[in-house]
Amino acid sequence: MKYENLINSEDQILMDRDVCFKSILNMMDTLDVVSGKWKIPIIMSLSFGPKRFSLISKDLKKISDRALAKELKLLEENLLIERQANISNPLVIEYAITEHGMSLSQILNSLKKWGLLHRKVLSDAINKPKQNLNRFY
Repeated sequence: MKYENLINSEDQILMDRDVCFKSILNMMDTLDVVSGKWKIPIIMSLSFGPKRFSLISKDLKKISDRALAKELKLLEENLLIERQANISNPLVIEYAITEHGMSLSQILNSLKKWGLLHRKVLSDAINKPKQNLNRFY
């Protein structure tokens, strides 16, 4: 009976490792697609509707045109956004979030909420009166 429990626990450890590995792999896939300084802010900007290059640039303020073009291309390659050419005179190019990109909305909302909470925690910590540590010396 004890031997049987040992086998079962070893099997459980191997299964847990496999689940852990797959979870990490899935997380790494996600981070490979959305990591970096600008990808999430670009997706967030486009979640408010299709925009031209110049308007995305204004939303992000400090991004260079070269960096924005590169990030838009990567997001398009990963099917998170699409480049739409509106045939008119002059030609108007807009970028829009795709349905696949919208599948990140829950993650984006969680990141936004966590960012607000984190900012508050840091603010509270900075504004908290310092304890007098000299009383121990």
